[in-house]
Amino acid sequence: MDTAVNATFEVLSFSAIMVLVVVGLGIVASMMGIFNFAHGEFVLLGAYFTYLFHNHGVPVGLAMALAPLAVAVIGLFVERTVIRWFYARPLIAMLGTYALAVVIRETVRGLLSGLYHNVPAPLSGSFVVAGIAFAQWRVAIIVITILVIAASGALLTMTSFGLRVRASLENPALARASGISTGAIYATTFTFGVALAGLAGALVVPIFSLFADLGLRFLIQAFLAVMLGGVGTFAGPLVGAGVIGTLTSALPWIIPPVIADVTVYLVAIALMKALPSGIVRGGRRA
Repeated sequence: MDTAVNATFEVLSFSAIMVLVVVGLGIVASMMGIFNFAHGEFVLLGAYFTYLFHNHGVPVGLAMALAPLAVAVIGLFVERTVIRWFYARPLIAMLGTYALAVVIRETVRGLLSGLYHNVPAPLSGSFVVAGIAFAQWRVAIIVITILVIAASGALLTMTSFGLRVRASLENPALARASGISTGAIYATTFTFGVALAGLAGALVVPIFSLFADLGLRFLIQAFLAVMLGGVGTFAGPLVGAGVIGTLTSALPWIIPPVIADVTVYLVAIALMKALPSGIVRGGRRA
């Protein structure tokens, strides 16, 4: 029973991280019609800034709070200087963001000297409920993710900003004719999406440690989740992240990891073939 509960808890905590990564990627894909191949590297930057701030004496909890802000600043700079020129050319955008990913990853690799670095969790140890021990930091990841996603959903569905975002998504030309600055909306949305990725990196670094290829661990699964859930809705990436995150973290408990990875891809491909518009009604494939 202890093993089953702990396995379930690990699945939930990894799925929570995937949700943060996938929602950020899905928002960018929905708004701009492009896939950001550097999204995994923004996860890496979130982990790196957490390590950097903590290494300079900042308490680890505060370092995790500051890291997404630092990633957001970089994301805004990237959007204003690079991404904004590619909105009408998605293929070039994918190539451009892939090149950006390589630059970020190799820069961080050089800064880390190719080594692995550990970052402590703000909450260590575990607590016991009904005789079963739960890791405090994994509980915190799940709670933080729920709060962030709930706040993000409220922002996009219950505020005037969210209304402008949805208008820009549905009909950019009409939104511009109505006086909405779609350029500002795109910049804000991209910045918000990469900040979520940075938060995911900050939360996960105590579990996986910091290394230069950390972002690659999440990139492929994030793309699968966005495509599976369907682009164009807020709920689509959430559902896709839940499916891919659960499969990715649960299957290695049952079958060998290599076979588990292949199985995740096969299941995702089969579901995308059966549901070409995405799992969530109203979603659309990018």
